[in-house]
Formats: sequence, C-alpha cells, structure tokens
Amino acid sequence: MQHSFHALGVPADLTRTLADRGITAPFPIQALVLPDALAGRDVLAKSPTGSGKTLGFAIPIALSLAELSRRPSALVLVPTRELASQVAAELEAVAPAGVTVAKVYGGTPLHAQAKRARHADVIVATPGRLNDLLERNAVALDDIRILVLDEADRMLDMGFKPQVDRIVARLPRKRQTMLFSATLDSEVGELARAYTTNPVRRATEPTEAEDEAKVEHRFLPVAADNKVETLTELLRDVSGLALVFVRTRRGADRLVKKLAPHGIGAVAMHGDMNQRQRERALHRFETGQAPILVATDVAARGLDLDEITHVINYDPPAEHTGYVHRVGRTGRAGRAGTGVTLVLPEQQADVSRIARLGGHTDEFASVGMKVAPARRVYTSRRRDSKWGPVRPRRKI
Repeated sequence: MQHSFHALGVPADLTRTLADRGITAPFPIQALVLPDALAGRDVLAKSPTGSGKTLGFAIPIALSLAELSRRPSALVLVPTRELASQVAAELEAVAPAGVTVAKVYGGTPLHAQAKRARHADVIVATPGRLNDLLERNAVALDDIRILVLDEADRMLDMGFKPQVDRIVARLPRKRQTMLFSATLDSEVGELARAYTTNPVRRATEPTEAEDEAKVEHRFLPVAADNKVETLTELLRDVSGLALVFVRTRRGADRLVKKLAPHGIGAVAMHGDMNQRQRERALHRFETGQAPILVATDVAARGLDLDEITHVINYDPPAEHTGYVHRVGRTGRAGRAGTGVTLVLPEQQADVSRIARLGGHTDEFASVGMKVAPARRVYTSRRRDSKWGPVRPRRKI
C-alpha cells in the first residue's frame, strides 16, 4: 500500500494544505479509495466511522470542481445533521478558494437553505430535508456529477431509503457514485447495486493502530434504585469526554436533571432540540465546558470526536449493531477507550446475547451475571405432504 498522498495522485498544493493541518500520510481507507475515486470510478468502500473515510471522497470532489463549472455539481448524502456539518467543514478545508459548500438539514430555515444550495458547488444534505426542497422545486440536481452516500448503513437503519431513492432518481445517470458503509451486505449491497455502475469494492483491514487500541468492555448489574448513583460514580472517574446513551428524548433531559444534584454537569442532545440548541450542546461538550453528553442514538449518530474516552450505555441498546455503533464512539485513531453498559435484572438475558455476538461473554459473566443460552434454530423433520415440501420451522 502506498503511504503518501502524492504517490496516490494528490497534487502538491493540496498535499501541502493537508500537511499544514498535520495530515501527512493517508489512512488505510484513503490509500485504498483515492486512486479509484480520482480516476472517476464508482467505489463501494467498507470502512467504519472514524477511519478517515471523509477525505477519501472530499479530495476527489475538491479536485473535480475545477472541471465542473455548473452548480451544484457534487452531492453528499449523510444520515444526520452533525455529520453533515463535519463533512461540510472537511470539504471546505480542502476545496479551492471560492468553492462554496451548502449544508442542507432540518432544524434551520428552509428558504435560506434552498437559496444557498441552488448556488453552491457542493451540497451536503440529510435525505429528508433535501427531499423537501426537491418536492418544492427549490433546488435542482440536474448537473450533479458526483454522488456520495456516506454511512449508508446508518441511513437505511434510520428509514431514509425511500427519500434516497427519490433523490437519486432525479440525478443524471452519467455520474460517479461513491458509497461508504460499515457493511456492504444485505440491504446496503442492494442499494449499491442499484446506484452504481461496475463499482470497485474496497475494504479496510484492522490497522496496527486499531489493534493496539484498548477498548475495555464492561457490563455492570444495577437496580432501578441505584442506577443513577452507579452512573455518577462512573462519571466522577472520567478524565476525558463521556458520552452517555439513553433510549428516549425525554429520558435524556430527565437524566441531566438527575445528575445535577450530584455535582455532575451534563448537557443533553436529542431530536426534539432545534439545530442551534444541538450545535450549542455539542460545542460545550467537545470544548470540555460540559464533558458529559447525554444523547439518544439518533442524536449521537455521526459524532466523530477522538477525545471521547468513555461511552456509557445508561439504557442498553436493542441489538448488537447498536452496541457496536455506540461503543465505536470511543477508542478512535488508536486511542484507548472504555465502554460500560448498565444492566437491570430484566435486561440481563438480552444484553448477554449482545455481549456474546461481540465476543464479550467473559466480561459479562465476570460480574456475576448469568449468560443466556444461545437462540437455537429448529428444523422440522416432517415428511413432505401432498401439498408439496414442508418448509423448515424456525424458532426465534
């Protein structure tokens, strides 16, 4: 694998711009993707959040803008407002002078967004709000030549496929499409086949830095009457930033209020907050003014902060993929991190299955909690009837 941006085809002036930001060598996903992306090929990239994938498409977009005179000429679809802001900032950092990037997402005035999007070189958008603009004929996508689907698996999880389908239907067929996702299986694979033409597939292997990153997984049994106190004790031992996950929007606000009497200053972030409130909460969190952020899954998707040292599941996730996504907010870029899940008695069976799928059964059992048996699949051995073959029965 090549280990310099110049060797990958990045011009000297952009290489110097990256070096001025302290970026001197490409991450593995960038080294894999850039040659194909710069050559104009469709790309399917399997890479987790925090792997440096944004530059993998931001650099090709920036370099193509000199050749694409019409506006807007590039579109990046992302699942959340926070990720839209982060991607837009990355694009602005590498784009030539005079290039404009418009952010399109909910929680801000629609008319002003539409005006900026119409005249921008690049649009970074969440599917729902962009679809609103399209239905009002407030923006046109006839000249889009580059489409990026970032965190495609997250967009599907959040139910955005109908909106994405409608958006892509309005794009020129002759375009370059790049899709980035933590997985390229099942629904994401179907999405990729529908939107791309002869794509190259790239996937990162664990890097040495990732192997060295020590993410500690802990599971703590709690009761309803000592759950807040247990969380408080955990937070007092945190020296960096801690992200606390809860199940509901109302639960986030309630937990912030419950922590205050214990001297724990925290801020909430959830879908009921407008964009200005969310940005203010995120700013206080990442600057350390309020080093505890209590958030729902939807609000925390797309957070990309290397300084998060602890992720605490105050409310356990519903499934293994949710656990992976949550705890993936820490232990980034080779850093150490800790993931802690608080488990009520009635939650032990479900959480033990999540732990098993992640290979954390020993950590779960080490605190005295019982590991639930694996779910078995039972197949019927009945003979075929006169109506045809008997389908196997599955017990979930």
